[in-house]
Amino acid sequence: MFDLLIKDAEIFDGSGAQPVHGDVGVSGGKIAAVGGKLGAAKATVKAEGLALAPGIIDGHTHYDAQITWDPFVDPSPALGVTTAILGNCGFTIAPCRPADRDLTLRHLTHVEGMSLDALRAGVRWEFESFPQYLDMLTRLGVGPNVACFSGHSSVRTWVMGEEATQRVATDEEVVKMAALVREAMAAGAVGFASSTAEAHNGEGGLPMPSRLADDRELRALVNAMGESRAGVYMLTRGAKTSIPYLEELAAEIKRPVVIAALFHSNTNPTAAFTTLDQVNAARGRGHQLVAQTSCCPLSMDFTFKSPYLFESMKSWKAAMAAHGEAELKAVYRDPAWRAAVKQELAAARGRLVFNGEWDKLFVVEVAKPENQAMEGATLAALAKEAGKDPLDFILDFALSENLDTAFVAQLLHNDEKAVAKILADPNTHISLSDAGAHLTFFCDAGFGLHLMGHWSRDLGVLDLAQAVHRLTGQPATLFGIRNRGLVREGYAADLMLFDPRTVARGPKRRAHDLPSGAARLTTSAVGLHGVWINGTRVADQKGFCVDPKARPGEVLRNFMS
Repeated sequence: MFDLLIKDAEIFDGSGAQPVHGDVGVSGGKIAAVGGKLGAAKATVKAEGLALAPGIIDGHTHYDAQITWDPFVDPSPALGVTTAILGNCGFTIAPCRPADRDLTLRHLTHVEGMSLDALRAGVRWEFESFPQYLDMLTRLGVGPNVACFSGHSSVRTWVMGEEATQRVATDEEVVKMAALVREAMAAGAVGFASSTAEAHNGEGGLPMPSRLADDRELRALVNAMGESRAGVYMLTRGAKTSIPYLEELAAEIKRPVVIAALFHSNTNPTAAFTTLDQVNAARGRGHQLVAQTSCCPLSMDFTFKSPYLFESMKSWKAAMAAHGEAELKAVYRDPAWRAAVKQELAAARGRLVFNGEWDKLFVVEVAKPENQAMEGATLAALAKEAGKDPLDFILDFALSENLDTAFVAQLLHNDEKAVAKILADPNTHISLSDAGAHLTFFCDAGFGLHLMGHWSRDLGVLDLAQAVHRLTGQPATLFGIRNRGLVREGYAADLMLFDPRTVARGPKRRAHDLPSGAARLTTSAVGLHGVWINGTRVADQKGFCVDPKARPGEVLRNFMS
């Protein structure tokens, strides 16, 4: 007798093959049988023709901190995610010495848009080393399955302390860092993650530690990972790490190099395709480069108290270094500073997070009732009406409302014809949810539902079997995750049951449920009828349905080479 029987489903097995109609039996947390009419079970779910697929593997999350107080990493499992990859971009919280804890959290507050109060109140510091972090997660238990990268910025901070954001490492320090990467890989890291992206700045506008690494350091750490003959090198790329350079690294380590973030920009419409052509040419030469992209338009909610989208600009550093709102407001009023920002925007050519597309920046919520008519208007239209430069208008308006005005920017990936070409490339890794980060700016944790609904059902860019494969079997192979990502006998019973006619991500909403009462954006699933992690049902049509004390997930530590 099975523990669970899901009857009468259209089974999309995750391989990209067309679905078959039948039942799936689960015993001991694993798929015991896949076939026509199967036998009796302790619990039966009647699918009645709904689609059954492997659970989504989210390859780009930042749940490293949240998972220490929220083992279910809300909302991802209720959106179909059964495995989450943590530590992307190298922004981890392990290893971390007690003396560096607050520094680490302050950097995360800036680079990943996290609430410092929530982090200080929520993070459980029952570890120092990376192996101890994995041990803690295993001991406490996790909701979904998780795999964790060894993170470059944390490794650098452990060895160099506050100087990690200030200078190049010595040879001796590089040796110590490489030893930490080897230790992490031996403990079960899924790979090594780093960032050279100019937008990645920590407290006060200081570059995140990994951005200070020179070629000698980067090669040493990537090769330290590669010595294990397993693992993935994940990089959020900046100007100094070209695709030819990354191809050299891939050739050295003979491991996949996952490159973020491939976004289409209207202000530089050919750049993403040039990058993709370079990546595919490298693949043709036998080097495992993988471009990581999103199926969601990159939009961002913000106020000028923390305008992340502008912080990739060199000229914005004076604002980032300001101490307190009074000093910040003084920077915003400074004509010379405004002139420098305008000059940089004029020369951006798609290189920045925000590239001066004022017609894609909207007022969401005003602070003063007399300004309510402005809600929903673009900054381009408002500035034109006022006869002002758009930057001057938005800063003056924000200042007039004590920086409390809420804006939203439609930044990248909003030309659907261009994005469709990127998603249709069978070798791109569709991910970039950033789940766990930028919680007040956006919530893309439901990216998989959006791919299956919007891009597959509504636009036909991928058929449903291909869309499921790109969310399940493909990332399982990329990250070397054993016995997951397919509906096959002997595989883990990580499953989602959904209605292809309605599946989608719901509208975003604001919740105030983080530690210390901090706010976040979240969303709910549409058309998702069930999610199982290792055979335990964690979500139904209404969302989470599992006992909060349950911990059905596994901390994954053993990956295929």
